[in-house]
Amino acid sequence: MATKAIISLLFVFLQFAAICESTTLSTSSRWIIDQGTGNRVKLTCANWAAHMEPMIPEGLEKKPVSYIASQIAKLGFNCVRLTWATYMFTRPEYVNLKVSESLDRYSLAAAKSGIGKNNPQFLEMSVIDVQKAVVGELGKNNLMVVLDNTVSMPTWCCSDDDGNGFWGDKYFGVDEWLQGLTAVARAYKGNPAVVAMSLRNELRGKGQNLLDWYRYMKAGAQTVHTENPDFLIVVSGTSYDSDLSFLKLTDLEIGINNKIVFEAHWYTFGTGADKWESQTNNLCADFTKTAQRNYLFLTSQYHPYPLFLSEFGIDQRGTNEADNRYISCLLAAVAEIDIDWALWAFQGSYIFREGKTDVDEVYGVMNLNWDAPRNPGFVDRLQILRQTNQVADSKNPGYYIMLHPQSGKCVQIGNNNSVLLANCKTANRWDQHQDGGPMKLSGSSLCLAVAGDGGATSVSDNCSNKWKYVSSSGLQLAAQDGMGKYFCLEMNGSDHSTVITKKCLCVGDDLRDFSTCADNPEVQWFKLVPANV
Repeated sequence: MATKAIISLLFVFLQFAAICESTTLSTSSRWIIDQGTGNRVKLTCANWAAHMEPMIPEGLEKKPVSYIASQIAKLGFNCVRLTWATYMFTRPEYVNLKVSESLDRYSLAAAKSGIGKNNPQFLEMSVIDVQKAVVGELGKNNLMVVLDNTVSMPTWCCSDDDGNGFWGDKYFGVDEWLQGLTAVARAYKGNPAVVAMSLRNELRGKGQNLLDWYRYMKAGAQTVHTENPDFLIVVSGTSYDSDLSFLKLTDLEIGINNKIVFEAHWYTFGTGADKWESQTNNLCADFTKTAQRNYLFLTSQYHPYPLFLSEFGIDQRGTNEADNRYISCLLAAVAEIDIDWALWAFQGSYIFREGKTDVDEVYGVMNLNWDAPRNPGFVDRLQILRQTNQVADSKNPGYYIMLHPQSGKCVQIGNNNSVLLANCKTANRWDQHQDGGPMKLSGSSLCLAVAGDGGATSVSDNCSNKWKYVSSSGLQLAAQDGMGKYFCLEMNGSDHSTVITKKCLCVGDDLRDFSTCADNPEVQWFKLVPANV
């Protein structure tokens, strides 16, 4: 037994030693920066769940940890939001629990066999040492890690009455929560892969109140900072992390400089597909206004903070029409302000969730077997979010990229001045657009032209077409032809590449929204994304 323990500790040490050189992060105004260079560091993360009853990261029974970490990096993420449960670090029955023992508690023989095949070194390690080894493997792949305190008692999250929602709930005692934060901050002190700790995921329930929020978030932040002053401290809001609007009236005074980041979650839960299908523009407008009012404002208020959109996502099978339309709306809003983010989720399955084994995660990037992405096209759509479009104090002149959110592609000028959709890395630059004015390519005399109903648009030196945003979504660009009739930009459905002009969907000739509309206007959504890099 002593030999196995020594081998386990040696494995963790070697993982730690192999991690890339440390990067300490800080904040400056609304940006996360490298503390040493002052350059912006944009977090583009995937969530990886590890807070469930077995208390190990999901998927270790399906694939080697080296494979999983390499896939996260290969798919374009630079960071992992790794979840954890308080009890794992505070209660004796969990702290020293071996992985094999943890799985046996729930009769998870198949998962135990899978780990024995794919990650045999983990079976006789403690759940804490396995977490450290996983963090080490992420670091070897140049992935930053944000440690998120998701729950106290290991279980699926979340509901109003699960006992994990707010300080004072059945499983959520203040002292034990602080003890857990201290233990984790200490465990990862000096670990170059870990750059931040999130104090608590999705506060919720009948007991939530702002007096306790201000008191305990301050206490939690000071606890982490005292133990590990290098970490960024990520602070969540109320109502399932959907509301930070109260900060407009009263700031969170912690006394910690340049280390505080706020986080928010944005889903379309509770709004059905039928409503999204009939009121797409109006719902997008409402959702964006709510997000701006509740948390997006933090990046532009008088005392701006970095905002980490630490959860958003969709059913990646593509069958949920509410998700399909909401995500285009979200991509447009998030690209515009260029915030840090974490997609829910990377895991394709759960070992044990709500009493069931080997549960499929339809929001997961990976498929059930973890051998391929579930929906590669969706991952590709995130390109505009993965790239850094804005930095502080740029010496470059500002410009705009024209994004088509439904495809995730951006406008590029092709042969013969044709207008195409292509990878956002190679997008053409546009001058700042005044609503009702021409759309002009930066550094040229060329402007975007209307091509009539169904015609392929182009750019030319005729700048007489005046483009304006129409519809409540503010995402349909329209201009009049020579006869005074309005046409909107649209992705050509036959090749998904050519940009054409067509009759504007879901608005009348007066450009006012229809109260309901059977058409899907997403195909005509275009967003001018500011950039200065």
